Amino acid sequence: MSKIKLDDLEYNTEDLSERGVAVVNSLKFVEARLREIEHELAVHQTAKNAYTQSLIKEIQASGIQPVSDDPQAEDT
Repeated sequence: MSKIKLDDLEYNTEDLSERGVAVVNSLKFVEARLREIEHELAVHQTAKNAYTQSLIKEIQASGIQPVSDDPQAEDT
């Protein structure tokens, strides 16, 4: 007997209509796809962090100085 939980209430999926079962299947598919996307996002975030750290090291090794946002700093 399969169950589904909605708003802290459990329901037997066997009690659902054919359309209800189809909606449950669609919901399960979307939830699985969201988990995949979350994992993919974590991979991309990790790569972004690694590239950022690599760029910071490259900038530091090159002795590049940050650009000042202070317009008066350019005059001195």
